[in-house]
Amino acid sequence: MDYEIILQNLKKKIYHPVYLLQGDESWYIDQISDYIEKNVLKEEEKHFNLTIFYGKDTEVSNIVESALRYPMMAERQVIIVKEAQDLKKFENLKKYSEKPMPSTILVINHKYGILKGNPDVIKNIGKNGIVLTTKKIYDNKMPQWIEEYLDARNYSITPQASQILTAYLGNDLGKVANELDKLIIATGGNKKITPEDIEKNIGLSKDFNIIELQNALGERDIFKANQIINYFGTNLSMHPFQVTVVSLFYYFSKLFSYHFMEDKSEKGFAQKYRVHPYIAKLHIKAAKKYTPTKLYEIMGILREYDLKSKGLNVSTLVETSELQKELIYKILH
Repeated sequence: MDYEIILQNLKKKIYHPVYLLQGDESWYIDQISDYIEKNVLKEEEKHFNLTIFYGKDTEVSNIVESALRYPMMAERQVIIVKEAQDLKKFENLKKYSEKPMPSTILVINHKYGILKGNPDVIKNIGKNGIVLTTKKIYDNKMPQWIEEYLDARNYSITPQASQILTAYLGNDLGKVANELDKLIIATGGNKKITPEDIEKNIGLSKDFNIIELQNALGERDIFKANQIINYFGTNLSMHPFQVTVVSLFYYFSKLFSYHFMEDKSEKGFAQKYRVHPYIAKLHIKAAKKYTPTKLYEIMGILREYDLKSKGLNVSTLVETSELQKELIYKILH
């Protein structure tokens, strides 16, 4: 079942006796588990009816024994198993999963992968409860996720700002959500988050960042591109060379592919790469400033500097800042 539907049902007090929350994206697992922990029981009911186990410190038999108990002075009890990926002998849950206690809500948090080797347990939970399998979001979908996260909180964000956050925070939803929450608090009554807000509250420069470097290269603005790469050279901890190279490779790959797209409209580009129409417009404008041959050459250069960024085929005496300047020169000339 989908994360959003599970959460909506919980808010409507539609409960199931067992929840298996598994997969690579921990944020979804934590959101559902935390909601159940905080909201299903009244505060006065939690003392006797809320039990939390940790996989590495317990056994399945202890969990089952607790799950079979009746709630005390409450309609139901809640049992949450955290770090269930460390739980041994998961197969011992098979019998309980066949006929779970109706007055118990058992939540199993299995992070960093899916439960393997127990098909009967998963099948039973799917039949009698809920199985949620989460996956990491691709980087190209992060701007949309950021927009939706803020929209649910009656906030919005400019396309440039969401691109900056994606470039520097990646696809770790917990990390991104935490920074967005900070921005919401910091911006107060301002309902639209801008690059200026990010610079002021997170410390990412609105003028000297990977998105602005891409834009400068897209415009073939030699002066601005060199300004930004010089800034990167003095702030390598914030702008690691390897990350810069990878980001530029994906950027120029999109410019290259544009020349071979059937639908070269802004809408077609936005749909293909799942980007805001404004970002699509910038990419298309940039692609037209480079021939396919030059773009192919640039991708080769970026592969070369990816190896150099890892210390291969380069003297240890060469400063990283000099490699970055050299890379930008080769791209633009």
